[in-house]
Amino acid sequence: MKKFTGYTKGINLGGWLSQCDHSRETYNTFITKNDIDRIASWGLDHIRLPIDYELVETEDGQYVEEGFSYIDNCLDWCQSNGLNMILDLHKTAGYSFDEFETSTGFFENDTLQNRFMNLWEELAKRYGKYEDRLSFELLNEIVDPEVADIWNGIAKRTVKVIRQYAPTIKILIGGVRNNSVDSIKLLDMPYDENIVYTFHFYEPLIFTHQAAYWVNKMTADFRTVYPNEFAKYRLETEAFLPSENGEIYSNITQDIIDKKFFETAFLEAIRVANERDVALYCGEYGVIDQADLPSTINWYSDINSTFEKFEIGRAAWTYKGKDFGIIDKHYEPIFDRLIKLL
Repeated sequence: MKKFTGYTKGINLGGWLSQCDHSRETYNTFITKNDIDRIASWGLDHIRLPIDYELVETEDGQYVEEGFSYIDNCLDWCQSNGLNMILDLHKTAGYSFDEFETSTGFFENDTLQNRFMNLWEELAKRYGKYEDRLSFELLNEIVDPEVADIWNGIAKRTVKVIRQYAPTIKILIGGVRNNSVDSIKLLDMPYDENIVYTFHFYEPLIFTHQAAYWVNKMTADFRTVYPNEFAKYRLETEAFLPSENGEIYSNITQDIIDKKFFETAFLEAIRVANERDVALYCGEYGVIDQADLPSTINWYSDINSTFEKFEIGRAAWTYKGKDFGIIDKHYEPIFDRLIKLL
C-alpha cells in the first residue's frame, strides 16, 4: 500500500487550539515548545494539530492575525525538532462533530461552504510553502452518513482552491460517520496523487469510551476489559451505547475480540486504498483514562502491531487532557511502555 511518508507515528495536540475555551491563557500555556521537544524525544515523526475556526476567524468571518501566530509557533517548534505536522480544521463555521445536533446549515448552506473554502484558501496562502513538512486535513469527523455525496463535492472544490497555492501538499480527507474506517469506500477517487485517506479508530467503542460522560446511554460506573468475548462486548454495546454503534460487529465471526479484530476491521479500507493507489492514515485512536491499565496496554499493543503490519501512519489521541492524555497521571504507571506503542 502507498505510504504516507513522514507521518508514520504521531500524536494529537487536542485541547490546545481546538475543543478549548479559546482564551489567550490556554493558547499560551496549554502547549509550549517544551512539549514539542518532549514529543520529539519519544521518537515520533509528526504531530496532528487540531484548530477551530474561532482561533483565526471572528464570528463575522474576519481573520484574526494573532490566532495564526500560534500555528506559526507550532510549525517553528516542529521544525526545530525535525517533526512534521498535520494542520487539522477541527471545527468550521456552521459545523462541529461534537456539536452535531446543534450545528446548523453547513452541508446545506452555500455561504458557509464558501467561508470554509475561503479559510482553506487563506491557510494555503500562508502555509502551502511548507509542503515538505506540513499536510492539510480538510475537516474533522463528518457525522451524518446522509451527506457523503455532499461532502465529496465540498472536498473536491476545496482541494481545487488549495491547489492554486499548494500544488503538491498532502491533503487528508476522511469519510462520514465520524471518519469511520468503513466510510473510506464512500470517498471520491483521489483527485490527484497527493490525496491521503484518513480514518479514526476507537473500536471496540464500548472499551475505549467506557464511562465516557459525553456518550449517550453510558453510565459513569461501567467498566469492561480488553481483550474480551465478542458476545460480552455485543451485549454491553446494546446496553450502554446508541444502537448504531453495534454495526461494527456485523461482520465479526470470531469468539474473542483481540488483535485479529483490527485486521478484519481495516481490511476493506486497505483494499480500497490499494485499488486507488492512495495512502491510508489513522488520525485518531486511543483509550479513555477510565480503562484499567493492563487492558490499555493490550489494546495499544494490538492496534499498533496492525498499523505496523499494513504500514498505516497514525496519530494517537491525545498528548494531554481531554480524558485521553498520554502524559496525564492515570497513565503514569505504564507511560514508558505506552509511548513505545504509539
